Amino acid sequence: MRIAVVTGASSGLGREFVKLLDADRDKWDQIWVIARRAERLQELAGTVKTTLRVLPMDLTEQASFEQLRTLFEEEQPQIGMLINAAGFGKIGRYDEISDEQTARMIDLNCRAPVMLCQICLTWMPEGARIMNICSTAGFSPLPYFNVYAASKSFLYRYSRALRVELLQRGISVTAVCPYWVKDTEFIPTAGEGEGGKGSRGRSRIRHFPLSSRQRSVARLAMQDTKRRFAVSTPGPVCTLHRFFGKILPDELFMSIWALIRRL
Repeated sequence: MRIAVVTGASSGLGREFVKLLDADRDKWDQIWVIARRAERLQELAGTVKTTLRVLPMDLTEQASFEQLRTLFEEEQPQIGMLINAAGFGKIGRYDEISDEQTARMIDLNCRAPVMLCQICLTWMPEGARIMNICSTAGFSPLPYFNVYAASKSFLYRYSRALRVELLQRGISVTAVCPYWVKDTEFIPTAGEGEGGKGSRGRSRIRHFPLSSRQRSVARLAMQDTKRRFAVSTPGPVCTLHRFFGKILPDELFMSIWALIRRL
């Protein structure tokens, strides 16, 4: 059985990737979709022609990985594509974000995609692809977005190194690093609560200029993954960030970030 696996499939980029995979439905017997919200996954299943295996799981819980490993052992699939699109971010100063939210960011953005790769690679043949949704935030340290940016930097570096390790197996890994995506739940969720508004009632990040749209980001990222690129920057802002992030000192970039987030 040929399958693709998509995490974070209930909304945003994950949902868009499922639609793109469905457009290539001849390649898949099933798409396995993972997210916490079962009703959203069931709704998605009614909009595509490829059979979806709905897996309501919380990827911050160890039991989810054990359950997934057991399912693979039972079904013995060939996993042609793994898309780690689940993610979580909070905007705010270090003391405005709860310990629970901080731990959840690290678990979902770092531990979960690594565990998915570790588990799925057992069942991935030559020619398979892994797409890890990182972020342009991973190119630089970002005050008031510090844990999220650091977690995406981890995932970016992990993806780059894993790609080299898998070259001999003929499996590609693409680190997708988009800029802000305006039409997903990410920005509203990241800005909720005290962290988003700041201790004086002012938003830590006031505006999100030149934000992308999820359909465009997903389409460009999928094209880059099919081309087996090491890194995908699906838009002009993230492409520029990647370039200047390599040549500008972190202190200078953080000063620029301080101006940008107050626009």
